[in-house]
Amino acid sequence: MRIILAENFEEMSKKAAAIVRSQIILKPDCVLGLATGDTPTGMYQELIKMYENLEVDFSEVTIFNLDEYCSLNRKNAQSYYYYMHHNFFKYINVKKENTYIPNGTAPDIDEECRNYEGQIKNKGGIDLQVLGIGANGHIGFNEPDINFEAETHLVKLDKMTIEANSRFFSSKDEVPTTAISMGIKTIMQSKMLVLLANGETKANAIYKTVKGKICPEVPASIIQLHPNATMIIEKNAAKLLLGQ
Repeated sequence: MRIILAENFEEMSKKAAAIVRSQIILKPDCVLGLATGDTPTGMYQELIKMYENLEVDFSEVTIFNLDEYCSLNRKNAQSYYYYMHHNFFKYINVKKENTYIPNGTAPDIDEECRNYEGQIKNKGGIDLQVLGIGANGHIGFNEPDINFEAETHLVKLDKMTIEANSRFFSSKDEVPTTAISMGIKTIMQSKMLVLLANGETKANAIYKTVKGKICPEVPASIIQLHPNATMIIEKNAAKLLLGQ
């Protein structure tokens, strides 16, 4: 596991964007796995600038999203479908047919999970997966549990995750309690992982991820086993690693 320390959010975002750009330059038809939330927004802004400056071309790239809330219509501003289109897709030249986001309102969620997993496999798997991390150590919506879920699956969201995500909604009662998420096996089969962490609230999770034992109670800890994983950690998120 390679650890890159960043002085601030901006530096973390630029370093992450540079890695994504390098992947696309090396393999123009690569498959990216992307995350949502506050943490990757700066990376998307940097990638948009790179695209506008003709430094990167997304025309052959395929993108899979890590997860999506169940029960939210795709037009809902809090859905991850909405997030990806309004924070990234509409500003670059990625083809709509090359973007994949789980359908959280599918009539049969189990079938949707199987189909999504099949779509990833049909594209040859993910070349570069970008991850955030929750304060409880979750990656995607793989919450702390007694075992690791392997493939794309339905998740019951942890109370800490619901509490953390309530800031995006009018009230905690509006936060969906279930979601579709890539599983740990799916994530770990990606050829390269890049995990981003920003802010002091992530410090404990980062410490356990890097220094703790590998266990499903800290889902991100499994990254220790990946042969090509990079963590870009802003200094406040790294404070426990640095002994502060």
